[in-house]
Amino acid sequence: MPKFRTSPYAPQSSRHTGRLSPLALSGVNPGALAAHIHVPANRAERPALVVVLHGCTQTAAGYDHGAGWSTLADAHGFVLLFPEQQRGNNANLCFNWFEPGDIARGKGEVESIREMIVQVVAEQDVDPARIFITGLSAGGAMANVMLAAHPELFAAGAIIAGLPYGFASSVPEALDRMRSGPGATDAVLAARVRDASGHRGTWPRLSIWHGDADRTVNAVNADAIVRQWTALHGLPPAPTRKETVAGHPRRVWVGNDGTELIEDHLIAGMGHGTPLAPGEGEDRCGVAGAYMLDVGISSSHAIARFWGILDGAPAARTAEAEPRVASAERLPARATATVPPRRMEVIGRKRPVPSPVTGVQGIIEDALRSAGLMK
Repeated sequence: MPKFRTSPYAPQSSRHTGRLSPLALSGVNPGALAAHIHVPANRAERPALVVVLHGCTQTAAGYDHGAGWSTLADAHGFVLLFPEQQRGNNANLCFNWFEPGDIARGKGEVESIREMIVQVVAEQDVDPARIFITGLSAGGAMANVMLAAHPELFAAGAIIAGLPYGFASSVPEALDRMRSGPGATDAVLAARVRDASGHRGTWPRLSIWHGDADRTVNAVNADAIVRQWTALHGLPPAPTRKETVAGHPRRVWVGNDGTELIEDHLIAGMGHGTPLAPGEGEDRCGVAGAYMLDVGISSSHAIARFWGILDGAPAARTAEAEPRVASAERLPARATATVPPRRMEVIGRKRPVPSPVTGVQGIIEDALRSAGLMK
């Protein structure tokens, strides 16, 4: 396996720390992650919980500043949990979405994030039937990992510029998937998710976002995620309807009861990043920057509306649907870590910072860095 250099770039928006608070973790933490939380002053009774996973070179606070999730939480009363990667785990602050020891149920970063969710559900009196997860790039791929490893936890998810679950376990494989997708049939795509947990109940609903000009993670991966999850839901390949939202195409797959189960947004002309509509007013929030792209549509607003957690929005599931989890006590019991916890002192270890790399090698490293493949 090739060795790659530490990123010469500082974490994005690391100065933005005011809206999130550190979460003191009480459970096991085999993935050695940190965590932050935002609880709005007008927290709803039995609030929803949104888990947000940042992209590479980003921090939790920096991603929130760009995407505007805490602004939405303040307006609508839901709680936010931001797991945060540490340099001791990944030099570029990428979630390790393809490492076997971090993506399996009960192991590594998956288990750390699950433990955080269990803790916040109990401490904030969260409605365990309304837990959601989203992420960008490596965070988007890791959100898909969580949906596969623990589908019983989530009502719905959203993947931005991410990859399908289960088709990379090494740097060469992951780089190939970034360029060309998994090249698998719908049945194989779905089987990888089913095999991750043995789940046979209702699957989470899903919102998928990708730019058609993304040169870091090819948009064929968005189509593969669509096929992976429509197959899980037993939906046909063709969408129920097609429409245009803010000038960008949206496809929707609807269940037999009329619930929108899968939506797919392909953002015309957008590169690698989170779609934003910064500014004041309805359906606007966030701040444009690196990998936070002003394209005239706020993915944060649209995702929250799709999930049904904005005031006046339709419910995330029909009234007849059985809640995924009735109470915090019915969340999966904390498991003993099946891999040794990483030594926490490694997290603060400083690594030498090389000079920026240019040319072809620089392009390759930029792609690896954005997708979480450089360590």
